[in-house]
Amino acid sequence: MPSISREEVAHLAHLARLDLAPDELDHLAGQLDQILGAVAQVTEVAADDIPPTSHALPLTNVFREDEPRACLPAEAVLAQAPAAEDGRFRVPQILGEEA
Repeated sequence: MPSISREEVAHLAHLARLDLAPDELDHLAGQLDQILGAVAQVTEVAADDIPPTSHALPLTNVFREDEPRACLPAEAVLAQAPAAEDGRFRVPQILGEEA
């Protein structure tokens, strides 16, 4: 299995716009090498006669069909709100934004 070089890690860091120190490049090269080794082991185990799955058990959708239904009129909903303005809910100002 080919190992990832320090130069390849530096190139990846450049693409990701990361400014890494030289000792970080060496450290990450070793870590990425281990990750690539683990991925290589998984690909060796994968068999062609086994279909890919995302779950061990089959899943079924237990939700009802999404069908349009009548809803409350806006006036009735806004009448229950603590504060309303111009046909909308009025909420407290956040993050110092101006109205």
